Amino acid sequence: MTYNSSLLRLLDERGYIHQMTDAEGLDALASKQVVPGYVGFDATASSLHVGNLVSIMLLRRLQQAGHKPIVLMGGGTTRIGDPTGKDEVRKMLSNEAIEANIASIRTAFERFLTFGDGPTDAVMVNNHDWLGQIGYIEMLQKVGTHFTVNRMLSFDSVKLRLEREQPMTFLEFNYMILQGYDFRHLSETMGVRLQMGGSDQWGNIVNGVELARRMDSKEVFGLTTPLITKADGSKMGKSVSGAVWLNEDALSSYDYWQFWRNCDDRDVGKFLRLFTDLPLDEIARLEALEGGAINDAKVILANEATKLCRGEEAAKAAEATAAETFAGGGLGEDLPTVEVNAEGIRLGAACTALGFTASNGEAKRKIGEGAVKLDDATMDDPGLLITVPAGETRKLSLGKKKHGILKGV
Repeated sequence: MTYNSSLLRLLDERGYIHQMTDAEGLDALASKQVVPGYVGFDATASSLHVGNLVSIMLLRRLQQAGHKPIVLMGGGTTRIGDPTGKDEVRKMLSNEAIEANIASIRTAFERFLTFGDGPTDAVMVNNHDWLGQIGYIEMLQKVGTHFTVNRMLSFDSVKLRLEREQPMTFLEFNYMILQGYDFRHLSETMGVRLQMGGSDQWGNIVNGVELARRMDSKEVFGLTTPLITKADGSKMGKSVSGAVWLNEDALSSYDYWQFWRNCDDRDVGKFLRLFTDLPLDEIARLEALEGGAINDAKVILANEATKLCRGEEAAKAAEATAAETFAGGGLGEDLPTVEVNAEGIRLGAACTALGFTASNGEAKRKIGEGAVKLDDATMDDPGLLITVPAGETRKLSLGKKKHGILKGV
């Protein structure tokens, strides 16, 4: 389909569009007025991760095309738990923990979006502000009558859990009702006309579109992105060492840079389109590079993606650290660092402390495979006690791409 609006042309050219509830209607609306659109994020941790990044970039593209992005934080729905893709009941968080998580997550959004009071400035809202006020009987009367259990049981988020004979609480079963009500509330109070999200949220988004039509006779729209996976089939947001967090206090800028630098050759073009602002003609040139030259494109990807998330100085420092570590054989200042006191630290524990491995058991396996080096010498004893004189440093490496500093204190 050929789109008339700059919004859908932009999203289409960069590979964001998977499904839309009414492509022609949304295209026509976006061609004639500012469209307020939102994406919802639950606050289950103090940072979002790279798996959330395509949704954040959707909001950025919305703003770049002259429309209004709305970040919906699930202060209310986090208390329920989205069952989509989950086999277990989500652990309950305290109100204080949820509020702290939302405050921490906002700092990442401020890198990607321009917040303010203007017609296309981003705003952040919290659905606990309205979900926390509505009474149970009122919710049943106003909203519950528009949902059938038959339809709710047909959604993958419910069906897959039941097929696997995993318990689903009545609390979780209500999640899709609350998410549908969010869309209806935002359309009523803020004129929101568009909800966006990942392909796994299609059913929940359609529920909100239908609820706004049934309750208010309003036409609103839904758009989802394709499931973003890496070339090896694994999910975005994960690395060998765990989640690739967006907040710097959860993951160093060097490790964030390295995630992009180490991507598969086949992913370079797709990631440049989705996760950077580089022009499409420049991306076409970069993804056509072959052989060793593709590494130049990966460095550009890492710089551009890190610049958006952490700032230009962080990107420059990470690139300089990588160049010094790999080319010069030195120790760049931006490498992950663990302080070691006079008592020393065991080799396996050091691997885990630096984030190379998720557990001491995994560290033991890596050491047994001969993948761990201390000052460029292969080590084979997980229990080796490493000592570092105060003020001095030693280098610990896992494979060829992960390096860290042990600093004596």
